[in-house]
Amino acid sequence: MNIETLMKELQLDTRLEVKDIPDIDLYMDQVIQLFEKKFSPAKRNEEEKVLTKTMINNYAKGKLFFPIKNKKYSRDHIMLISMIYQMKGALSIHDVKQTLEPLNNKIVNEEIDLLSLYMSYLTLFDQNLELFKHDVHQHIEEAHSEAAKIGNKEEAYLVKLLLVTTFTEISNFYRKAAEKLVDDLMEEAPKGKKE
Repeated sequence: MNIETLMKELQLDTRLEVKDIPDIDLYMDQVIQLFEKKFSPAKRNEEEKVLTKTMINNYAKGKLFFPIKNKKYSRDHIMLISMIYQMKGALSIHDVKQTLEPLNNKIVNEEIDLLSLYMSYLTLFDQNLELFKHDVHQHIEEAHSEAAKIGNKEEAYLVKLLLVTTFTEISNFYRKAAEKLVDDLMEEAPKGKKE
């Protein structure tokens, strides 16, 4: 298994850059088009939807982002939707809401510059991608080593099986750590703010 080929196929470097977000507010259909255009290469298959009207409406009803004005989404909304898009792959919508609720309050009260936060988010995204590439390379080597110990003609299958179990385990470790942080945020929330 070639790490470069795997990384190319996964399209993990696909993300919404600040320069990709227009300076004008967008209607829902334009937001969906923006996300489709940017994230389509990273879809698992053609049937998978990047973002739909239903998803956006559910995020709005669930108060995952602050209210829109005149049926238009600002740059801040689009940055939040981008973060939601990444988090929803590992966390429940409830956990995403709990995580973003304090941020939404700070945005509404003009206590935080979301652009600066989003830039930090993108910097960490790049760093995490590089760490991931390094770790995947190491996991592939380890899986080959372990599969060779079994001495079976099905080594290619065993390597992939061991990698699937390794990646799901690591994913679960990180998801559980993220859930614990969400729980901590809920514990730290002022009384009356918990749901």
